[in-house]
Amino acid sequence: MDKEWVIFKKDGAVAYITINREEALNALNDSILQKIDAIFTDLEADDNVIVVVITGQGEKAFVAGADVREIKEAGKGRTAFITKGQHVLSRVRKSTKIVVAAVNGYALGGGCELALACDFRIASENAKFGLPESTLGVMAGYGGTQLLTRLIGPGRAKYMMFSGAMLTAAEAFQFGLVDKVCGKEALMDEVNALAKKIASCGPLSLRGMKRAIDEGIEMPLTEALRFELEIYDKVSNSQDAEEGLSAFLEKRRPVFHGK
Repeated sequence: MDKEWVIFKKDGAVAYITINREEALNALNDSILQKIDAIFTDLEADDNVIVVVITGQGEKAFVAGADVREIKEAGKGRTAFITKGQHVLSRVRKSTKIVVAAVNGYALGGGCELALACDFRIASENAKFGLPESTLGVMAGYGGTQLLTRLIGPGRAKYMMFSGAMLTAAEAFQFGLVDKVCGKEALMDEVNALAKKIASCGPLSLRGMKRAIDEGIEMPLTEALRFELEIYDKVSNSQDAEEGLSAFLEKRRPVFHGK
């Protein structure tokens, strides 16, 4: 039963993770989080996968939040319980893969935090985003207070979290929470095309840029620019760089090997 709550498949260099608990609007329970953790452990050892797409089963929800019943039942162990969820979402955020959230409906609470842990978010026009924990007398604990603030700024983050407001896809795009909005029926076609386009690029280049952005943003600019050049040096002197530059000059498609 637990295995069915997370569907995992690969299509070439793209892997797909579907949260499959539609009867509970794909709410994250402990079993689902453990499965996601195990999948990302395996993915880090799989050089063939370059892009990971995360979505939810059905038409209503991406992930409508963490499992409130499990949080309630955790009692005095609630912080330890939530810490495990933060750890799993940190695994997603720190993955060397390019992780795309295909948001097909409600992305609330822990679901919004899962989307925030991804590199970027593509949403269907019916998607809705929010961190409504304050309406339950608790607060975001999977990283939402930090990730949302860094993404859209403290004012808008406070507006969302303090009020528990739910944003439409269009509003989320205006806030900078979503990177692209597309038609409900076109979502996966758009995401699949983008994932395959990214996966065709140099894996060392992608990994280097992701690291430079994610780690560099925490540094002073001068230090971050030095860090960029350190990564550039490694990427530009790789076999993939030679192949990519040669292919461009020879007017052919490059064949990258991640070396």
